[in-house]
Order: sequence, then structure tokens, then C-alpha cells
Amino acid sequence: MILFSCVGCDRISKAAAQKYLASSQSISFIGSIVRFQYAENSGGFLSFGSSSSPEIRFWLLIVLTGIVVAGTLVFVLLKPGAHPAFVTAISFIVGGGVGNLIDRMFNDGRVIDFMNMGIGSLRTGVFNVADIAIMIGTGILVLKVCRDSRQARTF
Repeated sequence: MILFSCVGCDRISKAAAQKYLASSQSISFIGSIVRFQYAENSGGFLSFGSSSSPEIRFWLLIVLTGIVVAGTLVFVLLKPGAHPAFVTAISFIVGGGVGNLIDRMFNDGRVIDFMNMGIGSLRTGVFNVADIAIMIGTGILVLKVCRDSRQARTF
């Protein structure tokens, strides 16, 4: 359910960004802490690899990402007795991965980004709902690993 919710929210938010932000200036809220601005990212996280050739981006950002996302999903589905926190984390990560992969497949290898946060010149890169889902899932995994390692040391 989390996976499908992530993909659905990502698709809806990107369609809205494309419709309402693509032809406008950035929109700021809360004293410019939150900004909505349209961007298309041909690279990975923080535009990493955007200057690579289209062939390399295709193989890394579409084919390899598709294989990793599908493999991760299959692994979780076939892992009996997986901890609920692990399944939740992977659902967020795979949901975000699928959202961005859909974008790349149908938007000439680019992902639609539209959110930016920060104070003054200290700002994040431009990101989207799929990126948030990936970060939430990663955060859950990190917390679970830290908690498990701390419990293992107390025995």
C-alpha cells in the first residue's frame, strides 16, 4: 500500500508541477524557506551524471535503476518473516524509485523536480515527492540498523 501511495502521490504532484509551475517563476512560502520551482533533472541525485552522455544515463539511470528496483521488490516479497520496519522502509524506497523511473521512461530520461527548501543561500537541491519517499525509507533503514546494533551490543 505504501509503495502504490508513493507512486500515486509522486505522479499527481509532478503532473501539477508541470501544469502550474513549468511556465512560471518560483513560488515561495514561509519567508522563502519553501520554494516551488519547476526543473527537469537529466541526472541522478543532485543532478549527478547529468553531463554524461545520453547512452550512459540511459544504462545507469533507467536500465540499472529498473533492475535494482525490481530486484529489491522481489527480494522483499520473497523474504519470509521480514521485520515490518524493513518492509516499510523498502516500500518507501521502491515507491520513490518507481516514481522517478516512470518519469525517466516517459520524459526523455529526465525527472521532474519542483521543491526546494532552505534559508538564504543555504538551500537544498530541487527535489520531488519520490525523492522524499526514498529519503524516508532510507531514514527508517538507518534507524532500524542503529537500533539493532545497539541492542546487539547490550547482550
